[in-house]
Amino acid sequence: MVQLYFYGGVGEIGGNKILLEDRDTRIFLDFGMSFAERRKFYSEPWLSPMDEECLLEFGILPKVRGLYRFDKSPPSIDAVFLTHSHADHSMYASFLNRKIPLYCGETTATLLQCMSETRTKGFETDLEGLEFRTFRTGVKISVEGIEIEPVHVDHSVPGSYGYIVYTSEGAIAYTGDFRLHGTKPQMSEEFIERAAQSKPLALLCEGTNVFSVDASSEHEVRSKLNEVMLRSSKLVLADFSYSDVDRFRTFFDVAKNSGRRLAISPRQAYVLSRLSEDRELNLPDVRRNGGILIYRKMKRRHYLWEREILRWKNVSEASDVRRSQAQTILLCSFRDFGELIEIRPDPGSVYVFSSSEPYNEEQAIDFEKLSNWLDHFGLPMYHVHCSGHILPSQLKQAVSTIHPKKLFPIHTEHPGLIARFMSDIAKISMPDEGVCYKL
Repeated sequence: MVQLYFYGGVGEIGGNKILLEDRDTRIFLDFGMSFAERRKFYSEPWLSPMDEECLLEFGILPKVRGLYRFDKSPPSIDAVFLTHSHADHSMYASFLNRKIPLYCGETTATLLQCMSETRTKGFETDLEGLEFRTFRTGVKISVEGIEIEPVHVDHSVPGSYGYIVYTSEGAIAYTGDFRLHGTKPQMSEEFIERAAQSKPLALLCEGTNVFSVDASSEHEVRSKLNEVMLRSSKLVLADFSYSDVDRFRTFFDVAKNSGRRLAISPRQAYVLSRLSEDRELNLPDVRRNGGILIYRKMKRRHYLWEREILRWKNVSEASDVRRSQAQTILLCSFRDFGELIEIRPDPGSVYVFSSSEPYNEEQAIDFEKLSNWLDHFGLPMYHVHCSGHILPSQLKQAVSTIHPKKLFPIHTEHPGLIARFMSDIAKISMPDEGVCYKL
């Protein structure tokens, strides 16, 4: 008998933690942080969890014995499989017992290691000692009698996968986060095809965009950004996720086409320099490309990894940007807004917000404070974005093609909407957190 337990991603976007049991084998699909659940009890920096017990107390971590590094019980889980590196799918892998193997794509492992190296050290971000076992599409992985087939999908971060799990009762497909309107729809199409061929008992399917979706493609993002550059004669400030390489390529090309240079943060430079080792990603050399600058923030101390980056020749400072505003696109997240006091954007400068609203997948954005900063410096805001998640009509077509016996809608704040939207093509099972579902 196959059993499923949903410990996250239920009635919320992210926090995915799905336990699959088949006879004596137990695996987790994703092990992410639930931002929504964490925000119910904590507010950074005034109130933060002190240790693992705080997270267990409120169910932010599931109470599963033999799962954690701080639990003295022997490991009760045979493996954990991550779909991609976004924190809401991967961050709480930091708590796993180091004897439990962690499977993920090669690029995901690189990104997670980069994030661990560049984040402030803490008990929620410590990945030291984890046993990464990496793969690419085309392999199948056996874990104690279960066969898992990873198939690449297109998402807003490279190295993303969906899974087809072949159990003793039949296949179970898990989409992770995916889309069909990005730069590589053929990858998601391949997953849909393979999932359909498996004739799955169940499909665990994301539904992030079922309500209030921006249907722009990455091609449209590029076109809109070119229009912004054409009409902006001064500094262009921009914000997007530093792990979104599609958006980086878009901004890099737009900067080049408009005669500007793209100024990125040391953290983004560090991540991109590591990812550029993967030839499949076809990224420019951030260290030597004349169209890229590394922006040095005003701070007294730098971490070791930052010092390495700041020794490069293409490093700029606030004074450099201030003198060459019309020739620069500066990537500037909300946490970097203190730099604007030194830069002093000229009248006619603009701000481009190119992440999901009302938050990105890494941290909440206080839009009221963001608005106050933009008002103060006279910076109109453009929102130009291509979502990392599949659009509703495409989602329904994908589910119809896969044709599962049962559909579990997850990673959505509107599971009831999905149930009604899909009711004519699939038998819907609405998951509740921690409840056992037998297949």
